Amino acid sequence: MFAVVEINGFQYNVKENEVIQINKLTDAEKGNKVEFDKVLFIKDEGEVLVGKPFIEGAKVICEHTGDFKGKKIIVMKFKRRKDYKRIKGHRQDYALIKIEKIIRP
Repeated sequence: MFAVVEINGFQYNVKENEVIQINKLTDAEKGNKVEFDKVLFIKDEGEVLVGKPFIEGAKVICEHTGDFKGKKIIVMKFKRRKDYKRIKGHRQDYALIKIEKIIRP
């Protein structure tokens, strides 16, 4: 069984007992259970459920397993012959969640 879930404006393809990386959740702490109800699609043993836009009564229950920072990205602005150069770095915050259960309606 797998499902497509909307989390923080992004869509993720999830399966049970899978660990995925998402953008950081602001209200969750390590070890807490998190529940997402914006389920767009579920496929279970040949049976397909499609939401319009979401499936009512469907949920994905997850456990927040930790936070980490991604790789540093360097952003640079440059104008030739004008003595202008700006360098900025950015590291995105991510969260790891373990998909425990996909609940069908």
